[in-house]
Amino acid sequence: MSQPDAMPRIWRVLGDKRGDNAQVEIVAEALARERGWVSELRHLEMLPKFVVGKPRVGPTLYHIDQSLSDPIEPPWPDVILTRGRRSANVALWIKKQSGGRTRIVLVGKPAGWFSHQMAQFDLIVTSAETLPAPFENVMQIDLPLMKISPERLEAGRKAWQERLGALPRPLVVFLIGGPTSPFIYNAEMEARLRARMAQVLSEGGTPYIVGSRRTPTGFLDRVTAGLPQGVQRFDWTQPDSENPYTGLLALADRFLVTGDSISMLVEVARLGKALEIVPLPFGPLGKLDDARRRAAAWMFQARRNAGPAERLRLALARGLYHLRMLQQTRHFPRFHQILIDRGLATWMGERQDARMGDRPALSATDADVARILARIDPLLSGR
Repeated sequence: MSQPDAMPRIWRVLGDKRGDNAQVEIVAEALARERGWVSELRHLEMLPKFVVGKPRVGPTLYHIDQSLSDPIEPPWPDVILTRGRRSANVALWIKKQSGGRTRIVLVGKPAGWFSHQMAQFDLIVTSAETLPAPFENVMQIDLPLMKISPERLEAGRKAWQERLGALPRPLVVFLIGGPTSPFIYNAEMEARLRARMAQVLSEGGTPYIVGSRRTPTGFLDRVTAGLPQGVQRFDWTQPDSENPYTGLLALADRFLVTGDSISMLVEVARLGKALEIVPLPFGPLGKLDDARRRAAAWMFQARRNAGPAERLRLALARGLYHLRMLQQTRHFPRFHQILIDRGLATWMGERQDARMGDRPALSATDADVARILARIDPLLSGR
């Protein structure tokens, strides 16, 4: 551990998920810029079975390939910035080795049920779609700390300018995620997407549909079946295809994003692009599951005031969580409503009055990051 009068030792303990890492990097960059505190990366490589498989939650290294990962050895850091189950397990292990002196800042919802593990994180930063139990170490912000860097956006613009510039306008991009409980991808959803794409074609524009790793096999084929020529597409299952994502972010006029994909919704919203959220149908028992999530959203919201009723709600929420009667979860409709209320999106088919792409880009998380830094400062005051 570093001495009290020295610069704090800060580690970024991260795996290979670019989207997860980017959120931690935003906090690390702000610490360097605003506090002068530089952090060190400890990159982790997972054993093959845990690249997709989920390790048990707890202080452990059993799931990482230590021969390919950066060394995890003392002197231990004062603070760890991390995200995700696999990396958080390593952060918990480091904290244990340090005798509990290392502080952990977790960006995102902690995995697992166990509240004693949740208490081991000194600060948990979650955005509106995630619903951890409302303990004192939990801090909620509206939007995830996600953004496309100007450098990456400009590279996409240069690489795709000629190809996308030749397409009839407006260029309307359909970004497709994948089913997630309580929602499904079914024939009803396919028909609604197909009708919206046909509308773009009838107006002389170009619909460009882009799948992802989570998109069900054959979904893009079914959506585009029977449509006139002019539809463009990118399918992850075609290994030789070049991914147009950043080029489309830079050059397209309007975006439709399925409601399950928080990352793509946020990246489009922060760029100021016209955005429509594609609503998702419920699966079997989906409405019952949604009711459970709505209850959790109300019970697990952050403290609103200092009144006795609010203290009772917080105590009840924490008690239900301890008893495993109400689990931490995600609630996508709550997040969607925040985007709509802030004028960042509409529902699919509800056209905005402003011209396509006319809204200014959203400020790059500055206010939220300032709040996060203010919560990190006390973690270092007693080192």
